[in-house]
Amino acid sequence: MSTKAPTSRTKAFEVSEIEVSGISVEVVRKPIKHLHLTVHPPDGHVRVSAPERLDNDAVRLAVISRLSWVRQQQAAFAEQPRQSARQFLSGASHYVWGQRYRLNVIRHTGPNRVELRPNGDLDLHVRPSADADRRAAILAEWYRDELKARIPALIEAWEPRLGVSVADWGVKRMRTKWGTCNAADHRIWLNLELAKKPPECLEYVVVHEMAHLLERSHNDRFVDLLDEHLPSWRSRRRTLNAAPLAAEDWTEASSLELNR
Repeated sequence: MSTKAPTSRTKAFEVSEIEVSGISVEVVRKPIKHLHLTVHPPDGHVRVSAPERLDNDAVRLAVISRLSWVRQQQAAFAEQPRQSARQFLSGASHYVWGQRYRLNVIRHTGPNRVELRPNGDLDLHVRPSADADRRAAILAEWYRDELKARIPALIEAWEPRLGVSVADWGVKRMRTKWGTCNAADHRIWLNLELAKKPPECLEYVVVHEMAHLLERSHNDRFVDLLDEHLPSWRSRRRTLNAAPLAAEDWTEASSLELNR
């Protein structure tokens, strides 16, 4: 599988802000059929993607109809434990595949490298001139390599089971999603942060995005696909969302589609 960079496609959408029962709501109008309501971590920011034809009053009524759900999601994000900002000094804690490790920064004149040790240490071998930003970049690239080593086998195993073909895949940092799928190009992207979560979480996200090649929306058919092929997906999602949020707050927003 390749990891080609996607073609950049940008389009300006109308963005405004309204207030609903004391909650600030960002409204983004797009050429879509249905209204999508999302609550984003870490502070419960509310965003509505609305059809261009809907005015603010219609959007406000839609949000009011789901106000209790919005407040529940905001409360859940507020209560979710968070990691402290990751430090890149000896003694700092870092997560690898769901396990906590103690970082050892080892300065030497050889190549930069990262090594996991059975005693729970994460050895980061760097040149003496490597500052904190450089140490962070080296560790991030190592996390990327960890993911790239596991993703191809997962895709290969799930392509025949789902009856789909992934033409392209990649790893990148994402602030609000664990993964994305471009169904038209049969391309999926996975969040770099997944290298810090338990392995079963990575498989869940891979299957989730591949299922979007069969069904683009999170409708009943999509849920049925996951139920049929990965019955444990709900428990895996709970494990993923229960893990401490990173300092960067890369996690999945709570979303809801309203027919309006």
